[in-house]
Amino acid sequence: MFSPTYLLSSSSLYVLLVLLSCFCGGFSSAPTKIGKGYRLISAEETPDGGFLGHLQVKQKNNIYGPDIPLLQLYVKHETGDRLRVHITDAEKQRWVVPYNLLPREQPPALKQTIGRSRKNPLTVSELAGSELIFSFIADPFSFAVKRKSNGQTLFNSSSGGSDSFGEMVFKDQYLEISTQLPKDASLYGLGENTQPHGIKLYPNDPYTLYTTDVSAINLNTDLYGSHPVYMDLRNVGGQPFAHAVLLLNSNGMDVFYRGNSLTYKIIGGVFDFYFFSGPTPLSVVDQYTSFIGRPAPMPYWSLGFHQCRWGYHNLSVVEDVVENYRKAQIPLDVIWNDDDHMDGHKDFTLNPVNYPRPKLLAFLDKIHSRGMKYIVIIDPGIGVNSSYGVYQRGIANDVFIKYDGEPYLAQVWPGAVNFPDFLNPKTVAWWGDEIRRFHELVPVDGLWIDMNEASNFCSGKCTIPKGKQCPSGTGPGWICCLDCKNITKTRWDDPPYKINASGLQVPIGFKTIATSAVHYNGVLEYDAHSLYGFSQAIATHKALQGLEGKRPFILSRSTYVGSGKYAAHWTGDNKGTWEDLKYSITTVLNFGMFGVPMVGADICGFYPAPTEELCNRWIEVGAFYPFSRDHANYYSPRQELYQWKTVTKSAQNALGMRYKLLPFLYTLNYLAHTSGAPIARPLFFSFPAYKECYGLSTQFLLGSSLMVSPVLEKGKTSVKALFPPGSWYSLFDMTQTIVSKGQYFTLDAPLHVVNVHLYQNTILPMQQGGMISKEARMTPFTLIVTFPAGASEAQAKGNLYLDNDELPEMKLGNGYSTHVDLYATLKQGSVKIWSEVQEGKFALDKGWKIEKITVLGLSGSVDTSGLEINGSPVANGASNIELTSVEQMHLQDVEDGVGKKKSLIVSLSGLNLYVGKKFDMSMKMGVQG
Repeated sequence: MFSPTYLLSSSSLYVLLVLLSCFCGGFSSAPTKIGKGYRLISAEETPDGGFLGHLQVKQKNNIYGPDIPLLQLYVKHETGDRLRVHITDAEKQRWVVPYNLLPREQPPALKQTIGRSRKNPLTVSELAGSELIFSFIADPFSFAVKRKSNGQTLFNSSSGGSDSFGEMVFKDQYLEISTQLPKDASLYGLGENTQPHGIKLYPNDPYTLYTTDVSAINLNTDLYGSHPVYMDLRNVGGQPFAHAVLLLNSNGMDVFYRGNSLTYKIIGGVFDFYFFSGPTPLSVVDQYTSFIGRPAPMPYWSLGFHQCRWGYHNLSVVEDVVENYRKAQIPLDVIWNDDDHMDGHKDFTLNPVNYPRPKLLAFLDKIHSRGMKYIVIIDPGIGVNSSYGVYQRGIANDVFIKYDGEPYLAQVWPGAVNFPDFLNPKTVAWWGDEIRRFHELVPVDGLWIDMNEASNFCSGKCTIPKGKQCPSGTGPGWICCLDCKNITKTRWDDPPYKINASGLQVPIGFKTIATSAVHYNGVLEYDAHSLYGFSQAIATHKALQGLEGKRPFILSRSTYVGSGKYAAHWTGDNKGTWEDLKYSITTVLNFGMFGVPMVGADICGFYPAPTEELCNRWIEVGAFYPFSRDHANYYSPRQELYQWKTVTKSAQNALGMRYKLLPFLYTLNYLAHTSGAPIARPLFFSFPAYKECYGLSTQFLLGSSLMVSPVLEKGKTSVKALFPPGSWYSLFDMTQTIVSKGQYFTLDAPLHVVNVHLYQNTILPMQQGGMISKEARMTPFTLIVTFPAGASEAQAKGNLYLDNDELPEMKLGNGYSTHVDLYATLKQGSVKIWSEVQEGKFALDKGWKIEKITVLGLSGSVDTSGLEINGSPVANGASNIELTSVEQMHLQDVEDGVGKKKSLIVSLSGLNLYVGKKFDMSMKMGVQG
């Protein structure tokens, strides 16, 4: 939802910008060294095979507060590919991300007595695992992590005497640690922010992590989520090696990347590092999500197209939108309401005039009978209103965050609100009960949790004004109308180190919950702030799963490490500009690496107003986002896809292809859930040795082999696209072939065309599409098999996962799922295609069949007398099977002016192969022409 208060270019913040223009220690300035660091004074092996040591400060200073004199160091190879390095206060418990929110091993308890000098001379200075080696220097203490296979240093906290950074610092409210980096390392991650330079981290750009309701149009600014993890990809002599580094810490932090070093400056918590050895980008994300939680399984319908708008003033408008999509023949699965359905913007209510319950239920019966779904928004702020049952029950159950012993008062859309404390088990139970009550009122199919950074229209300690209405009911609803006073009396509200909050170094309690407010068990908002949306997603997931035992769908704006286990994400309040279209690709790709693969941007832009041409191009990109939704602001002109004839045509083309690809996308959802593999991926995931694609941010892959190369600039009717080495086939026109040596090609891209190419050695399952996923899902299958163009020997593979998508778990072995591995070979003039099926009964019961197989890249001609299916020859003309072949065109022949290469598309139609039953077929090729 729109929060114009947080557009940092607004005049209300101009003075603040001027005051802070002297930002000390800015992101491009030289590093300031603080103190002399620590020295290791004792070390021992732990019973679990770890390493436990103690560090003593060398020289105390009071910059940003006093040093913590004694630290505990714990190191353990938790798995063969994951190393943990944990450093905390040796004498006092410190804040950590709660273990019930993110389950993991706990380090050893703090010892009561610790020798103040080294017990024995250390006999070893390293701890080796199967993939990684931890080593250290005792005085001043530093540590390094190396790759065992080649000795490459992945992380090294020693400056080596250079001026690039200082020694480790550990104070109550200021922690600093750095690592050396090779200049040719490509880094990705550290979000959430809008990165104008593309997917690769850019030296001296600011990377601040602190969940904030700041519009995504603000560049290089801490946005809605906090993901303190980066992937590091290096190419050593043509060999790619990837690893990842997670600093599991929820406190606000600045991360300074200077090209040859990276420095963390954190305002609390502990150093809790996890190193993931890779060595491929895909294995890095596998290892990372194995630790933080596998991405949530999504219902099949969620991969369809979604339409939303803030400003559907009444139910008849929503009904018209659904009907207009049907008339325009544009696929639509899910219709959404922003807060228009609510009574006075209050959660879990219905507006009795504009959304009367009997009419809404009749509408839902109608769309549910078609297979469509309905989702509404929930904001965390609960309106302070003595006649509002949700609030009454919240007060009775004592579920709200406190300040000075009373529920902390803030303002959001309903006016004065209190914020539920999702760290409190009683709150989780109360929240679940409110969702149950609302679902009985309105049978929604999913929930959209927004404003959960948490967003507040006011700052500080507030009271409800006497004698005036707040909000007034006229004018914007986001102007603070409570009586508020700034809170600066505690070190939690005014910490000694100022992170670059909101890109302007604003106070960390600005337009959010006061950081000295208190959660359950005395936890400070200062520490738990960036966990708010994550904890709400967990509570919401638990509530939805408990309703009917169905697979939940949750869309969350604020995210943290592990959020992908519970929720999807959208990139927030973007703008209808060509720049925002381009930025969306980077953010979507980042979230795949963060373990939140179900992600997309508001198609056509949230703020006013996209041009017709831009909306054409945006749906051509957005149709291939994992999460595909058109959403617009209250103050924007209407921008549903049917509003323009040209956009209607582009939507029919692009979404028409998406709906044919639904079984492929759903299989990618399954692979994400079982291995963490992103649905949308940067090209370097499949081509990690190809350095030219390391920074590529204008194209992306779905899965390992389907490449989208969209137009991202105004007035263009062609696109220059990078093709890694190999054969690529146009998905919209399979006669169009590109055989690349690793080069750019200029592709035709008139207004209604998006270029999508399928890579060699792939088997892609598709269906025939439709206007809704429920219908599209029951159409016959086609398999697209791609070999390298003109190859004499080759192989291809693919897979297909099918299940009852209402079941909460996405797995084999429950009797309601089927997995098919697909294989093909080309050898000695013979093409063989076959399947291996696990748990075939579900697919057989559904009656799914393969009706057509198309093979791309063949040379020669087809011997129709040599066709066999399941070991039996197929007599020519004696069955319904039709075999056709078409010659393919090679784009590089036209560009290079060389002699025309030849390859064929061979299609077999009229097949009757059950998906749930393994098959094999073969056909012979004639002599190459």
